Amino acid sequence: MACTITATDNAPAAIGPYSQAVSTGSFVFVSGQLGIDPGTGELVSPDFELQARQALDNIKQIVFASGCRMKDVVSVDIFISNLSNFSTLNDIYAEYFKDPLPARAVVEVNGLPKRASVEIKCIVCKG
Repeated sequence: MACTITATDNAPAAIGPYSQAVSTGSFVFVSGQLGIDPGTGELVSPDFELQARQALDNIKQIVFASGCRMKDVVSVDIFISNLSNFSTLNDIYAEYFKDPLPARAVVEVNGLPKRASVEIKCIVCKG
């Protein structure tokens, strides 16, 4: 099965050897997104809330560039450096995802690239 690569200037360029997203068949696999400003390539702030919003904005731009909508997201994996931010994460997340809500996992991790507070990746089902 053929793969299609998605790349958009509306989300940060990859900071390693990977694509922003890869589509195959009915699925789009969006790579983990940090709270990086696409214009500067740097974290928007040390603040968890601002990073989470930017990471979700980056996800949204890649999903749109793949020809899909946020309601097409079927699974989300979130990695946070401090589980005490779980409640804040839920509040922000609810602004981006509505019913039917995607499946989700949230995992506390010891470290993320660029010393980020949050990284978010997702799987999208086209159409």
